[in-house]
Amino acid sequence: MSPALIAALPFLGALLPAIAAQAGRSAAALAAGAVTLAALAGLLAHAPAVLAGGTVTAHLDWVPSLGLAASFRLDGLSLMFAGLILGIGALIILYARFYLAEDEDVGRFLSTLLMFQGAMTGVVLTDNILMLLVFWELTSLSSFLLIGWWQDRPEGRQGARMALAVTGGGGLAMIAGMMILGQIAGTYEISDIIARGAEIKASPLYLPALVLILIGAFTKSAQFPFHFWLPHAMAAPTPVSAYLHSATMVKAGLYLMARLWPALAGTPEWTAIVATAGLVTMLVGAKIAFFKDDLKALLAFSTVSHLGLITFLLGLGTKAAATAAMLHILAHASFKAALFMVAGIVDHAAHTRDIRRLGGLARAMPVTFALAAVAALSMAGIPPLNGFLSKEAMLTEAAASGLLVAALATIGAMFSVAYSLRFLAHTFLGKPRKALAHPPHDPGPGLWAAPAVLVGIVIASGLLPMATFGPFVDAAAGAVTGGPVHAHLALWHGLEPPALWLSLAAVGGGLMVLGGWPRLRALWDAAPRPEAKAMFDATLSGLVSLARMVTDALHGGGLPRALAITTAALLAGGAWAFLTGSHSPGTRAMLPLEAAPMVVWAVLMAATLAVAALHRNRLLALLLTGIVGLLLAAAFAWASAPDLALTQIAVEVVAILLMLLALNFLPRQTPVESSRLRRARDLGLAALAGLGTGALAFALMTREAAFAPISAFHWAQSKPGAGGTNAVNTIIVDFRGYDTYGEIIVLGIAALVIFALAETLLASRRATARLAALDTGGNAGDPHPVMTAIGLRFLLPMALMVGVYLFLRGHNLPGGGFVAGLVFAIALLLQYLASGYVWSSRRRRFDSHALIGAGVLVATATGAGAWVFGLPFLTSGYTYVKLPGIEKFELATAALFDLGVFFCVLGAVLLAIATLSRLAQHTPDRERRGG
Repeated sequence: MSPALIAALPFLGALLPAIAAQAGRSAAALAAGAVTLAALAGLLAHAPAVLAGGTVTAHLDWVPSLGLAASFRLDGLSLMFAGLILGIGALIILYARFYLAEDEDVGRFLSTLLMFQGAMTGVVLTDNILMLLVFWELTSLSSFLLIGWWQDRPEGRQGARMALAVTGGGGLAMIAGMMILGQIAGTYEISDIIARGAEIKASPLYLPALVLILIGAFTKSAQFPFHFWLPHAMAAPTPVSAYLHSATMVKAGLYLMARLWPALAGTPEWTAIVATAGLVTMLVGAKIAFFKDDLKALLAFSTVSHLGLITFLLGLGTKAAATAAMLHILAHASFKAALFMVAGIVDHAAHTRDIRRLGGLARAMPVTFALAAVAALSMAGIPPLNGFLSKEAMLTEAAASGLLVAALATIGAMFSVAYSLRFLAHTFLGKPRKALAHPPHDPGPGLWAAPAVLVGIVIASGLLPMATFGPFVDAAAGAVTGGPVHAHLALWHGLEPPALWLSLAAVGGGLMVLGGWPRLRALWDAAPRPEAKAMFDATLSGLVSLARMVTDALHGGGLPRALAITTAALLAGGAWAFLTGSHSPGTRAMLPLEAAPMVVWAVLMAATLAVAALHRNRLLALLLTGIVGLLLAAAFAWASAPDLALTQIAVEVVAILLMLLALNFLPRQTPVESSRLRRARDLGLAALAGLGTGALAFALMTREAAFAPISAFHWAQSKPGAGGTNAVNTIIVDFRGYDTYGEIIVLGIAALVIFALAETLLASRRATARLAALDTGGNAGDPHPVMTAIGLRFLLPMALMVGVYLFLRGHNLPGGGFVAGLVFAIALLLQYLASGYVWSSRRRRFDSHALIGAGVLVATATGAGAWVFGLPFLTSGYTYVKLPGIEKFELATAALFDLGVFFCVLGAVLLAIATLSRLAQHTPDRERRGG
């Protein structure tokens, strides 16, 4: 199975649990589990080759010019992380099936979980940093949905927002850092980047890139000072907490640091930032965890501490430290997922997670106690469990880094022992502290089966580390360090290693700290300390206030202010470019002026100035705008651009007619709202902008282009490449067909938005009352004169025939689907104006929404048809056909695409007409309008 398919499977199967949930909770869990296990099976099929030192790749160019490719790479590091994501993911699905309440939407939950799983799998398998950024943000979005799953709980909503704000902000910084990294390396392929580590470290942009990338990694992996969001994410359901804290989300930052280790590590900057942040995070998280009374809060802060431990090891920059980090990632994932599931079982059984109310659960819940004991002792680093192996490796590297580092690491390990034993002793040992409303008992196998599997791994990997974790640690560490690694994993290394004595000190100190719990808790409660959540809330509130102040100052809701600010900014940028740039005279000769164009230009200027001067009279301004449009069409025709002239005329007619309908809802006169000072300012800005635009156009037209214009290619290839002699049409439907495809979709969306707004207005009593009270000034006489109505009905078939003619000739002569659609729209629009909405709509035999949809579908099908022949999307083809008695003629797929354009344009205009006409029925003159 290709690595690309492994990453895609969770996304492809995300809908299955939601569909299967109709058959029950078990069916939904089976569907989600089948998807996860299929991806895991595909991953493990490559394991022998990868563990032997091989690499499996998949590559598909997407936008080669931008360095964007769908590249996937499976090596030792990605195998280990993907195995954790998919393996623990399968156990989480089993646990969630029995954990969630009967009234929970299990199908939707598991579908969201698969999206989260797919995003994380994509992060660790992709080999392109641009694709990694996409998957990275998907983890933030999907985790937001999972953390805030219980939407009725304020703590869930707040935890989700906090996680999204912190990790999303870090993601923005990381995007900038990745762009810089790609520019330094000259590539966006991760495998190429890590091969150019020396070049990257020697670049003057190394430090900015490093800091920005580490901000993204630190926020995702909850490193100090961004650690505070992770404990608040515990408001999520326990299956989410177990998954997020053990194998996903927070491990993404660790993966990123490990993946880029060859390119970024080994410098004083890396060691100072990463190792220091990791060590501080380990100490802060461990200390806070010891004093937490909520089981999940204690485990959450312990996760922060262990993430700091791994970051500290990666920051040391040595091969042995990187190997120890890989070992602890595996150990932490196994015991932490089990502990969170145990916390969920306790919550289910006792209906509380408050340690102050618990105690003595070992007698009532012996199975749960056994699972908790093994996992907690592994977290404390007690032999013969896997946590002991990784703790020993960490202390060995800390001891090699100096006395101070060794002492601080030992203190962190000491608190780890203390909070682990407190989790175990205060919850399961001793006597119950308070009577519980619900007598606790062990759950069925559905809840304890998943943590039991993980506890089995904890024991097996502790007793037989080389046979279980050894190959994966060697392969992952080798991928990180770029060379072969042969780690020696054993429970006993003799009496000489300093890690043994540091470990004994940590265990002894942890027991002493736990023994002094009452006094230490009193000191903790009495000591003043900053509250991270309060600081975050204050910071966020300040940023929101600042943003609101700036927004109100720059964009107070008035269009004139926004336009003035935008225009002034553009003028300032243009002036700066002009004053700081070099200048040279134009080389192209001026053309002689002719009388006719000068007259048209003068009339155009007069009409434009008249629109600005007389804009308060809406009808007159509209008529003057029409004159401007028609003069522009004449200018296009004079400049040998008949297609543009034809399109301009059709657009102008449709726009004027639609605006005439819209004027029905506006007063005849625009009130004076701007002061003389503001009008003078706007006049000055407009004059400067006009002069600047004119000067820029003059400069461009009097100088030779630096590059040969692409128009020569379009002109030369119009007939041989696209089968048409009308270069404008072939550009629209072939060379730049994707632009046109996007434009017709946007046109359809705009029409649907107009319709939706009108529906909202018509559904509002207040809005319809305002429409009914609207003073439109009345009308004179019959709104539907008989002569006009009859004349336009005779004109309709002729206009439609002209539209068909323009459509058919568009590939070789001026015309095409866009113009034909406008001509059809004009013909039908005139019927609405002449005979009224009711008369016209009763005779309409097609739906505007269906026309828009048909247009998009026809255009899409035409473009996708090129794939059948192995050609890019929207590549057109043509041939010539000779039928008996008929002259040889051309058939081109571009005509089908043009038909889609025709349908979209016609549907959008007719939908706008229908919308305005329906609104018109609510004005005082609706009876006389035929409504």
